[in-house]
Amino acid sequence: MEIANRLQGIGEYYFSQKLREIEQLNQEAAPSIINLGIGSPDLPPHPDVINCLHQTSLKSDHHAYQSYKGSPILRHAVAKWYFDHYNVDINPNTEILPLIGSKEGIMHICMTYLNPGDEVLIPNPGYPTYSAAVKLAGGTVREYRLEESGKWMPDLENLKGTGAKLMFVNYPHMPSGQSPSRHFFEKVIRFAKEENILIIHDNPYSFILNDDPLSLLSVEGAMDVALELNSLSKSPNMAGWRVGALLGSAFHIENVLRFKSNMDSGMFLPVQLAAATALSLDKSWYESQNVIYRRRRQIAYRIMEALDCTLEKIKPACFYGDEFLKNMQILTSTAMKYCVQPEYF
Repeated sequence: MEIANRLQGIGEYYFSQKLREIEQLNQEAAPSIINLGIGSPDLPPHPDVINCLHQTSLKSDHHAYQSYKGSPILRHAVAKWYFDHYNVDINPNTEILPLIGSKEGIMHICMTYLNPGDEVLIPNPGYPTYSAAVKLAGGTVREYRLEESGKWMPDLENLKGTGAKLMFVNYPHMPSGQSPSRHFFEKVIRFAKEENILIIHDNPYSFILNDDPLSLLSVEGAMDVALELNSLSKSPNMAGWRVGALLGSAFHIENVLRFKSNMDSGMFLPVQLAAATALSLDKSWYESQNVIYRRRRQIAYRIMEALDCTLEKIKPACFYGDEFLKNMQILTSTAMKYCVQPEYF
């Protein structure tokens, strides 16, 4: 039996393969492998979040199929979170779509809007899921380079006239760590309107070592030409819980819901209620997480400097260059010497 054409050129997801390799290495190695690849927090969620999951799971009426649009409690929690932290006023009934992790939202958007051959602007370097989702939906990837000399921002002038239908942007950027400015976001929205292109902003890192979280939707006119993905995987430490959200105009949300509602049957209600609890945490939660991350960042700086790696000390820290890649094995052993000291964590 031959596989479908849509899988031609699509391999197993990179981190899926690597996690299996790490599992095998952990069975063979002592001490265990330090995983510096996938961005999965090793800290637990707030105790109130775990307690909410426990308590609500005990209720007999919380185990049925759920609304395809997500619980109103979660949607209102997302709306309040956006107002409190991003100063974005969004309608919880029509402009928010909870997701089983924001990763699935990338695929849903591509399947909703792309016809065979439609071009999509994808950042390089960038999250590999963008390209995979575009290809699976039948679209054509058109990469745009991000360079240190350009502060890891796209050259929008050079991207005019491409005829692309969608454009993925991601700030704070992974993997460079570059944060956005409001001026840059304003330029992105003007570009989208001039080029008749839909912007998809992937925004899971805005609270990590960042005192000024910013949403693309806070820019005037963004709701007309942009969608934003957000996630509870990072700052709330809920990567394995698979909770995210898509935000945008009612028109776009309804369009994506047409596809999503045919793909799953909603999210477990206690998970949604626990996610709402996580979103209600005040600024002190994010500050407490960043105290730990700042300590770890200083250790990372010391390791990089010991290895003579190229290091750019922006917020959050970014490490790049051939030196880093060539010395990953050395880095792992060196990290053990620094990171086992509990006072640093």
